[in-house]
Amino acid sequence: MTDLDITKVREYLLALQDRIVTTLQAEDRKAFVSDGWTRPAGGALEGDGLSRLVEEGNLLERGGCNFSHVKGKAMPPSATAHRPELAGAPFEALGVSLVFHPRNPYVPTVHMNVRMFAAKPEGREPVAWFGGGMDLTPYYGQEEDAAHFHRVCRDALAPFGEDKYPRFKRWCDDYFFLKHRNEPRGIGGVFFDDFAELGFERSFAMIRAVGDAFLEAYLPIVKRRRDTPYGERERDFQAYRRGRYVEFNLVFDRGTLFGLQSGGRTESILMSMPPLVKWRYDWHPAEGTPEARLYSDFLRPRDWADWTAS
Repeated sequence: MTDLDITKVREYLLALQDRIVTTLQAEDRKAFVSDGWTRPAGGALEGDGLSRLVEEGNLLERGGCNFSHVKGKAMPPSATAHRPELAGAPFEALGVSLVFHPRNPYVPTVHMNVRMFAAKPEGREPVAWFGGGMDLTPYYGQEEDAAHFHRVCRDALAPFGEDKYPRFKRWCDDYFFLKHRNEPRGIGGVFFDDFAELGFERSFAMIRAVGDAFLEAYLPIVKRRRDTPYGERERDFQAYRRGRYVEFNLVFDRGTLFGLQSGGRTESILMSMPPLVKWRYDWHPAEGTPEARLYSDFLRPRDWADWTAS
């Protein structure tokens, strides 16, 4: 791993963040706030980042897109769970992560992340790997939206091998699953981690393909659903389902755990949380309602990319 390689990744990630934020600002018609930060050399963690956030927007009730590039003296436990031989090694990590929580309950919440880690164990060659993906969390499911999202993910990964989409789709279904609830967080997408099997250049090209596909996957859904009429019932259900998002992020999400364990910037790490959330004791939607259909038809693994209208 050379400095030039990391510089290339950094340049791509910053350009990706800017492209996504510029596009969503135009859709929302409210400017994102930019909050740059630095951690000076000499501490346990050093580096810099740029958090870009909108709250109380016209489209997005809350949305954030973060870039961070940090260096640390020792890999945190969450980053070495699958690589115990690197425990305690100095590391470098950079990535872009976003979560958009729309105001309209008919527009799904979306998450996307692309990142790179480099560990530098003493007396050994540096080790680099990539991770990322995107997933969709609808409140009122629509088959054509789910199929579109998955097809864009499938097509983005196609140049890197026929196995990648089905493999990463299964990984996403397994990862974004609330074990204590025995239910998926949403309708999935693709997810991968600790990925280096294509070598540096091709693995980097693969995360670029995923990052570049995000707007194509999400924007058509936004445009189809953003003007759908809704009332208090739909907003209430949206707030209830957002509770599942919070539970996953705080209990299972490796990115959240990595950030907190490594001493990252708390405001940026928790920017993914929705602004309004509700919990109820042992609540279940009435049978035959649109809310019940989310559970019966969407919150289960399906081959969405192969879905066709009957």
